Amino acid sequence: MDKRVRVHEIVGKTIVGETGRKLGVVANIDFIVESGELLNIVVEQPTKYIKDFNLKADEKGRFLIPFSAVKSIGDFVIVSEDELI
Repeated sequence: MDKRVRVHEIVGKTIVGETGRKLGVVANIDFIVESGELLNIVVEQPTKYIKDFNLKADEKGRFLIPFSAVKSIGDFVIVSEDELI
């Protein structure tokens, strides 16, 4: 059975790539209200490693990681770096 995770449990977690490199911290999650489809993780406190990827930014200049790149959520949010390139 899948464990449900609420947004407030994810905000503030460290985002780490599969190689172990810290990419930043979860500031928020973008989603479509009507369908509930998760779109992006909004990154705050980006590290120098996040600049290695060709990521879109929001209107405030914060990097956006596509939610499809998320591999697991626990103590950290683990993302596939291959999907970010």
